[in-house]
Amino acid sequence: MLELLSPAGSPEAVTAAVQSGADAVYLGYGDFNARRNAKNFSREELAAAVSYCHLRGARVYLTLNTLVTDRELPAAAQVAADAARIGVDAVLIQDLGILRMLRQVAPDLPVHGSTQLTVHSLDGVLRCADLGMERVVLSRELSRDAIEYICTHSPIEIETFVHGALCMCYSGQCFLSSVIGGRSGNRGLCAQPCRLKYGWEGRADGYPLSLKDMSLAGHLQELKKLGVKCLKIEGRMKRPEYVAVVTGIYARALREGREPTAEELAELEAAFSRQGFTEGYYLDQKGPGMFGVREDAREPRELYARARTQYQSGERQSVPITFYAMIRKGEPAQVAVQDPEERVITAEGPVPEAARTKELTAADVEAQLSRTGGTPFRCAKVRALVEPGLSLPVSVLNSLRRGLLDSLRASRSVPMSWETGEFHPGVRYENRREAPILNLSLRTAGQLTDALLDLGPGIVYLPAAEAAAHPEAVKRVLDHGVRAGVTLPRICWDRERQELYRDLEAARASGCTEALAGTLDLLRPARDTDYNLRGDFGLSVFNSQALKELKRLGLSSATASFELKLAQVRDISKALDIELIVYGRLPLMVTENCIIKNRSGRCGCDGVNQLTDRKGERFPVVKAPGCRSEILNAKTLFLADKRGDYQRVGLWAARLLFTTESAAECVRVTERYLGRGSYEPKDYTRGLYYRDVE
Repeated sequence: MLELLSPAGSPEAVTAAVQSGADAVYLGYGDFNARRNAKNFSREELAAAVSYCHLRGARVYLTLNTLVTDRELPAAAQVAADAARIGVDAVLIQDLGILRMLRQVAPDLPVHGSTQLTVHSLDGVLRCADLGMERVVLSRELSRDAIEYICTHSPIEIETFVHGALCMCYSGQCFLSSVIGGRSGNRGLCAQPCRLKYGWEGRADGYPLSLKDMSLAGHLQELKKLGVKCLKIEGRMKRPEYVAVVTGIYARALREGREPTAEELAELEAAFSRQGFTEGYYLDQKGPGMFGVREDAREPRELYARARTQYQSGERQSVPITFYAMIRKGEPAQVAVQDPEERVITAEGPVPEAARTKELTAADVEAQLSRTGGTPFRCAKVRALVEPGLSLPVSVLNSLRRGLLDSLRASRSVPMSWETGEFHPGVRYENRREAPILNLSLRTAGQLTDALLDLGPGIVYLPAAEAAAHPEAVKRVLDHGVRAGVTLPRICWDRERQELYRDLEAARASGCTEALAGTLDLLRPARDTDYNLRGDFGLSVFNSQALKELKRLGLSSATASFELKLAQVRDISKALDIELIVYGRLPLMVTENCIIKNRSGRCGCDGVNQLTDRKGERFPVVKAPGCRSEILNAKTLFLADKRGDYQRVGLWAARLLFTTESAAECVRVTERYLGRGSYEPKDYTRGLYYRDVE
């Protein structure tokens, strides 16, 4: 049976969702969830929500899906322990450090992988299963074919978004809000700069990063056939009335085995849309038609009023129950009720009398016991054994029914507490004292020169496809006594795996030994082709526990998130070698929609493409593997004059990230980081290494 999962940004939204037919709700408690701007819940409100939902047969999933620092982990552990004692049904996570913490604090509490993990292939799902997760939320960019392939082979449950806002960037890989505004989407405070105006040729005159909301309302039965376990509605920042409208439409359609009607589709659009909806990703039909903005912000008062009346007036009878009754001569009347979880409540009434006029029948008993109006319960069946010739007042049967339902209500409202433990960070590893080696990450083989290699870098990375296409470049690296490595694509669907394996095998045969992987999805291809596995920035290492988890997965090193301050990098206990990006145009977005092609109608990745914002800042847009786009920061990260600062934080390696630089610039930059020359970018930034990120 498909589960319908609805957002709950407030206690009233819990009521709206459940009374409108949601099978489960997801909500935030505390400061460690991806919608910190939502109202979120106090401990008392969370306990009340869990009791309310469990009574009515709905589940509650807690969102702990943000990145946390070492100093924040104890507080996150307290949130998790509270939630486990209260009886939430599962926790959603992004941070592998939180996952490791949960094994100590709430070892039996089910864990779901958030869409923030950027899981977009079967390998990513399998890694989540290896880590002990019971469900994973797939990236919203996947097509139905990709979803079907994953569902067919997945050992754990698959959840997909079915309605609500779409981010331009793959979730978990967006740094636009944090780098340009100091508010991190990975920390739950995205400022949504993608909804603002951008443009080309120096003019910010359009909305090339603002996608319409998704709606798969016409594909519900197909999603069920694909093997999806849960359909998720986005919208914890939305009002309860919105939750009620959208949940109700989807719930009715699922319950009746149909797709929403034209009238219902119109109501979905009235509730909220950005110039309509899109199903482009699901249908594998990307393009400019997927984009839109919020034009009419007027509240649909009549629609919302109807929805509010519906969820505030009375109970939706959602829990099927079975009554049992046994009326025998000379014995007290026996009645019982059983719920879907096989709880049984029994009660005893008076001894029936001999009938003087009308005798009691099984039909009479069934008629009285089945009257469950005004309660969360729906009488599915009554089994009554009534001996002939007996009489029992209707008032007695009604009183017995009310008593049974009151007791069942109380029983279902008792918290299902999970076992809890204490969080222990474990042994602390000392920081390295020696200066870090200098690694270079190139975008093209054309950036590689003998002059660059003569500067003695530790490892030179090329994109896997570039290394495979240019074995002479790899040979040049090796001839200089430098290790050669490959950078894996940030996104690689299952249908692209064969080509990736060919590239990895060719590069390995040329002598590449190191592989940088930025998501859980890409660990296996690197390992299968015998590379030394290293973690890239996309794995979002934010704390010591995440490092330990990556070490357990077999990585030799990991890249610290560039959303951390240098002081926070210093304080991480380094069970694994740490690398830090100290130069380059930081990658802000990786997009499934090619914004260059959307602009011109044709591929144009080889030229210079710069996206302009309202302030006149120009962001280079470069081609990413799979005909995707990568948006780079307008300013270049530059720390050459701060060598002492980053060399004192215990790094194994510092990395220079070369993207749009010429071969000559690569040499000049590297020389400056080795303490030679006076190179300085025209417009540079210190990134986030010296300022707090919310």
